[in-house]
Amino acid sequence: MEKTAALASGILQGIGGEKNIQRLENCMTRVRVEVHDDDQLDIARLKQLPGVSGYVKQGQQHQLIVGPGKAAQVVDKMRTLMGGKVEASFDDAERTKTQVKAKYKAPMSDALRQLANVFIPLIPAFIASGLITGIINILKRPDIVGDFATHYPNLLGILGIFGSAVFAIMNILVGVNTAKVFGGSLAMGGVMAGILSSPQLAQITLFGEALQPGRGGVIAVLLVVALMCWIEKRLRNILPGSLELILNPLLTTLVTGSIAIIALQPLGGWISESIAHGASWAIDRGGFLVGAVLAGTFLPLVLTGLHQGLVPIHVELVQAHGYNALFPILAMAGVGQVGASIAVLMKTRNTRLKKVIKGALPVGLLGIGEPLIFGVTLPLGKPFLGACLGGAVGGALISYWKVATVITFGISGLPLALTIVTGKVMLYLAGFLVAVIAGFLFTWLLGFNDPEE
Repeated sequence: MEKTAALASGILQGIGGEKNIQRLENCMTRVRVEVHDDDQLDIARLKQLPGVSGYVKQGQQHQLIVGPGKAAQVVDKMRTLMGGKVEASFDDAERTKTQVKAKYKAPMSDALRQLANVFIPLIPAFIASGLITGIINILKRPDIVGDFATHYPNLLGILGIFGSAVFAIMNILVGVNTAKVFGGSLAMGGVMAGILSSPQLAQITLFGEALQPGRGGVIAVLLVVALMCWIEKRLRNILPGSLELILNPLLTTLVTGSIAIIALQPLGGWISESIAHGASWAIDRGGFLVGAVLAGTFLPLVLTGLHQGLVPIHVELVQAHGYNALFPILAMAGVGQVGASIAVLMKTRNTRLKKVIKGALPVGLLGIGEPLIFGVTLPLGKPFLGACLGGAVGGALISYWKVATVITFGISGLPLALTIVTGKVMLYLAGFLVAVIAGFLFTWLLGFNDPEE
């Protein structure tokens, strides 16, 4: 914890002190800070802090990559100190990442980042749910644990409740987070989601059809709560101050709720069903080709920021089918980076580059590919292409074998094997190994210009 405290203190100084902090949060791997005055930031100093493996600026937000689990610890310590802290062991990776994000940033990336911010706080719950479900699948297999399931049915039942709890309140959580992202009242966001999920909707007939509780899933919730935030803000500016506190929530609920039931929930249902059926159809029918295209183009998509638009699709697939066949395919993109980096490690004579790769490979195997991408393959050029091709080979096999996970997103690499559906774990690991080998071979054959010391 001393290193964490030192990092938090260093970040605090690098961002201009606690008074310069406007907003502080974290995702799985990054410390995310918004400040009042960007001129007070010492980016070069932040990049030199031990432990920071990347720096990115998206919109008004400064993101410091410190690794899985560590991000939450650093932010907690920063809040204790009322300051911030980050570590940077890959200066070139940080510099490259900033330049690449600025160069390839797509027009819709900021809007999609807002969309992704709705789900980022839910990542720990998704991970816990997926891992618990994986444990249950193991405990139900007589060839591994014998008649454990027969002797301890209550234990499995309790674990099942633990594993499915996040999906029982998914719409409420998304409603609250959507309101937070779009500047509305958090409680009102939860209320809108509660209206869409209410079992009593099934007792109501509208236009000759019975309403469906929860129709449209998170897509409907996103649409309705975004509208709610817009209405709430407009009413806040229109209503007299003495009446706003009472009338705003009343009118917002009545107006938004009515529009939601009549128009937005059916629209969300149509979008949701189209996404779920379309993605499943493409993967089921596309086989090798679809898997190769999805995995091979995912990393370039990450560079543009457009990958964030896939987040609600992952959630929708799990809600609709109980599994996610898209995520394991995309995970192969990061696996290809591992193989490409191993090839670079074996061919390069650059001592510093060898050190960077050796430090980044372990986390790369665990699904954290940013240090390898921005510190190794992307700056060298051809290895990045080799990695994409290797990922495409792995993605083609994963798609053909119809490998799926029980989680939406959150963990990747080898740990993702713990969440793969029953009977497909070995196929996932086989695809993982093939992606590493293919990424290695493509990079070895393509070659690269070895940087001088």
